[in-house]
Amino acid sequence: MLKTACLFPGQGAQYVGMGKSLYENCPEAKEMFVRADQILGLSLSNICFNGPEERLTDTANAQAAIFVTSMAAWAVLKARLPQFAPMAVSGLSLGEFTALVAAESLSFEEGLKLVRKRGELMTEAARENPGTMASLLGLTAEQCQQICDKSGAGIANINSPTQIVISGTLETVQKACRLAEKQNGKAMMLKVSGAFHSKLMASAQQGLKDALNSVTLKSPKVKFVPNVLGTYIQDPAQIKLRLYEQVTSSVQWVKTMETLNQDSIEQVLEIGPGKVLKGLAKRNQLTASVINIETDNDIQQLVKELEGKVC
Repeated sequence: MLKTACLFPGQGAQYVGMGKSLYENCPEAKEMFVRADQILGLSLSNICFNGPEERLTDTANAQAAIFVTSMAAWAVLKARLPQFAPMAVSGLSLGEFTALVAAESLSFEEGLKLVRKRGELMTEAARENPGTMASLLGLTAEQCQQICDKSGAGIANINSPTQIVISGTLETVQKACRLAEKQNGKAMMLKVSGAFHSKLMASAQQGLKDALNSVTLKSPKVKFVPNVLGTYIQDPAQIKLRLYEQVTSSVQWVKTMETLNQDSIEQVLEIGPGKVLKGLAKRNQLTASVINIETDNDIQQLVKELEGKVC
């Protein structure tokens, strides 16, 4: 029996065509997309499969699209391996909501509505308080924090010990990039629509808090790691608080990987579009093997490998 954790991707993993093979070949996945279209009152499936890219990358659409595509893969996996249950779940930013649905803390409909609302609120916050983000490479979190203190930017994601994402106004982020390069680090501006995980997103918090208060979270059936802490929590009230805080707080992905290592997780499934989390796992020296679960072929291969080994 392998000790398995499931991780779910966040914004930036989207691409035109994602989920299409699942939709065409797996009735469980098709049901997820059809339900999502009905719940939202728009053809999210068409946006996923056919774009255009600029519409898919719109924050409100991207977050919902990644959530549904990930849940479609999860539904097929559970149908093929009914006894499968991970030991722990987590997700990168919006992926937390997907993880909570997989852990049966939230229903699919509630999770989808929350993610859609979250994306809309963040879009509005970005309009009100424009900003951007950049990735700093080759510097420690401590060095990046010092740079942020001097520039006025803030740390958005601690993705690995030497890959830190910063967030803030264009002026503060550009200043931080210059300071990083002076310390022999590398800086790369990111193509984003706002300063996510920063104080510039504060106006989105109240709306998200109201939305969270309108749903009932159950205690997850498996261990859950929130981004804000990077350690396990199970209490529904605490989970709501961390989802609220996450909008303006740093994503503690290094701590999340450390928690999985400390728990002797042997295998990680990255469920949803892209391979971002697999790459981050390597940079964090995660001892577990990482398998991407995105297409029907991925799931068929996994079933062959895991049948009788994971429960």
